[in-house]
Parts: sequence; structure tokens; C-alpha cells
Amino acid sequence: MTKTGSAGTYLTDGSGKSLYLFVADTGGKSVCNGACAAAWPPLTTSGKPTAGSGATGSMLTTFTRSDGSTQVVYNGHPLYYYAADTAAGQTTGQGLNQFGGLWWLVSPAGAAIQK
Repeated sequence: MTKTGSAGTYLTDGSGKSLYLFVADTGGKSVCNGACAAAWPPLTTSGKPTAGSGATGSMLTTFTRSDGSTQVVYNGHPLYYYAADTAAGQTTGQGLNQFGGLWWLVSPAGAAIQK
């Protein structure tokens, strides 16, 4: 689903927690593992992901991570939480440069929100 805040309208999970993309990811696959995945936990699913209000279901796909979990991808971007966002609506990960790249909130169109 989506939420609107100071950065604009961005994707969240079903409970309203902000979702991010990592610019270092390529080809719809994650390069964020180990310490990176501890700070930026991947959005995973045990079934087919479904889009909530404001998101486009046809943009949702998945892939199998190196640990065997299934990560959700939106418009080719693997999706992540930021561990320091402890409540719905927090966006403290926006624009951070960590683990070799920038982290951005994701627009409903599937693009990085770079503001």
C-alpha cells in the first residue's frame, strides 16, 4: 500500500512500515546480505505478494535470496525495511548512503524518491 509524507507518496507494507530500494541492486536481485540485511531487512513473503491501496499488483514479483527466503520486488527493485524505522510512517532511512549505495523510498510508480 502507500502513504504520503514529507518525501511524497511512497510504498509501505500492510502495517504502514516504509519500504526502500537499494541503488546497488541490479537485475531485480539483492546484493544486501549479512550486516547489510541486518540494518536493511528484506521484505519477504511465504506466498504470492499482493498489492494494497495505491500500489500496482502487476509490478510485484519475487526472487529467492541466498538464504532461501523469498524477497518481494516492485518494478524490478527488491524491497527493504530500515531497522531504525521502529513505527509505521517513519522514514529515517531516506537518502542514507550505507553498504556501498544510496537507499530511497519507493514511489507507487516503482521509482526511487530522491528528495
